[in-house]
Amino acid sequence: MASYTLQINGSSREVDVAPGTSLLRVLREHLGLTGTKYGCGIAQCGSCTIHLDGNPVRACVLQVDNITEEQQITTIEGLSENSDHPLQQAWVEAQVPQCGYCQSGQIMQAAALLEKNPNPSIEEIKTHMNGVLCRCGTYLRILKTIELATSPTTLKS
Repeated sequence: MASYTLQINGSSREVDVAPGTSLLRVLREHLGLTGTKYGCGIAQCGSCTIHLDGNPVRACVLQVDNITEEQQITTIEGLSENSDHPLQQAWVEAQVPQCGYCQSGQIMQAAALLEKNPNPSIEEIKTHMNGVLCRCGTYLRILKTIELATSPTTLKS
């Protein structure tokens, strides 16, 4: 076992885990942050998407010992305090999820895009969201909802 200090959702968290443990396991099993989902374990589906220093990454293949104490990790729980991020509001308004399993990964991927480009074109959205899989096929609702979140009439957090 080794001790790691991680900056997660604005707080410093200490964990004792074996070197090589995936960040996904640390988040879910050791810190109780279960919004980030396990999907494939090989970074292909995007269900485990989190932000590392503002960039979307797949937590299932990121080992805890490769994260420095200075790096900032944001999970779906840390995206907003009261689930009032514009994407989260738009997701509810548009009733995007069918089964909902991939939705935290979808939202985290989209949030990274909107942070860098607050008004993306539909093609930019498609390109950026490519690689976050939805088994239920709600892609059209996801795309429309990301557009809705960029609308000036959407409440901004």
